[in-house]
Amino acid sequence: MLHNRYLIPGGEDQCSVAEAALLRDHGHEVELLEEDNRRIEQLGQARTAMRTVWSRESYRRIDKLLKSRAFDILHVQNFFPLWSPSVYYAASRNRVPVVQTLHNYRLMCVNSIFFRDQHLCQECQGRFLPWHGIVHACYRNSRAASAVVAGMVGAHKLAGTWRKRVSTYIAVSEFARDIYIAGGLPADKIAVKPNFIHPTPPPGTGGGGYALYVGRLSPEKGIATMLNAWKGAHEAMPLKIVGEGPLAEFVTASAQECSSIEYLGAKSLPEVLDLMRGAEFLIFPSEWYETMGRTIMEAFAVGTPVVATNIGPPATMVVQGVTGFHFTPGNVSELRERVEWCSHNLNRLRAMRSNARQAFETSYTGAANARMLLGIYEKAHETAGHAHFRMITL
Repeated sequence: MLHNRYLIPGGEDQCSVAEAALLRDHGHEVELLEEDNRRIEQLGQARTAMRTVWSRESYRRIDKLLKSRAFDILHVQNFFPLWSPSVYYAASRNRVPVVQTLHNYRLMCVNSIFFRDQHLCQECQGRFLPWHGIVHACYRNSRAASAVVAGMVGAHKLAGTWRKRVSTYIAVSEFARDIYIAGGLPADKIAVKPNFIHPTPPPGTGGGGYALYVGRLSPEKGIATMLNAWKGAHEAMPLKIVGEGPLAEFVTASAQECSSIEYLGAKSLPEVLDLMRGAEFLIFPSEWYETMGRTIMEAFAVGTPVVATNIGPPATMVVQGVTGFHFTPGNVSELRERVEWCSHNLNRLRAMRSNARQAFETSYTGAANARMLLGIYEKAHETAGHAHFRMITL
C-alpha cells in the first residue's frame, strides 16, 4: 500500500493507516510505504515537478520491492506528488494488479476539488488537458505549478495510464463514482467502498452543550459561512472548532471577536471522538463536492447528529430530521436558523442519536469494509487476468 502524506494531516492519511490496520486484523500481510510532502523542501521545486510526472526513484523502489516478495496487490492511496504514476508501471512489469483509491478529483482537476474563487468549478471535467486550471492558477496560485499538474494528467491520459495500468479504482461514494465516470474513467473499473472506523468506538450521549466542527480550515469547507452564522445567531450554543489550514488566523480572530466560538487547533482522532461524544451536533458546512464526508461518519459512529450542506455525498449520508439536518451551501441565514433550532430543541436533537449510531452500524463498520475491500482485490485480480487471489480470509 502506497500513500503520499500531506503537510497538514487529513482524512486520506487516516484512511491509509486504517485500511492497512484493518487488513492486518483480518490476517493479511500489509506493507505500508509512505512519502511525505515535507520532502519537497529538501528536493526543491524543480525536482519535485519532474517527479510529479514520472519518478524514476519511485519506479525503481517499487520494482525492487515487488521482485523481492510475492505481493498480491499494489494498493495506491495517493501518488501525488512524490510517488508519481510510475509506480503503476513498476507493478505492471511485475504482473501485480493495481488498485487506486480516488480520495479526490486529481485525475481531472488541477487542485483536485472542483472549487476555485469561492465557487464550484467543473470546467476541466472530461477535458483531455485541464488547461483552465493553468489559466486560473488553480494549484497553489501558480500557473507554473498548475502547468506541471495539468501536464501530468494530460501526459498519462495520452499514454493510457489511467485506463490501462489500473485494474480497479475505488470511489468512496456513488456520487464520486458518477463524477469520475462523467470525466471519462471506465464505469466497469470503478467500485464503491465508503470509509470506515475500526474498531467501532463506544457511543456518546451528548450533553456537552456545544456544536463541533472538525476538518481542514480552508475556503471550500465553508468556514466563513459557518463563522458568520454563529456571529449573528441568537442564543446559539457554543461552537468548538478543530483543525488546521490556511484560514486558521481567520478562525482565531473570529474566536477572539465572538465569545461563543472556541478554536481548539489540531487534535488526534481519539481526542476528536471524545469531543464528538459530548457534542450536541457536528456542523459540516462544506461547499465543494466532497468525495464522502469522513467526519460525518465519525460523528455517526458515536451517535452525534450532523447539520450538513445538501451537496454531494452529505446530502444522502444525512437524512433530514432523522440523523440531522441540511442547509444550502453558503447560505448564512439558513444555517443560522438550523443552529438556533438545535440550540433551543436539545431533547428532540438528542433523540436522533440512536438513528445516527444505526446509520454507522449499517454502512461504516470495519467488518463490512473488510469484506468489500477484499472483494475489490479479488476483482482486480480477475480484471488483470491473474490467478485467484491467494489470501482471502473473511
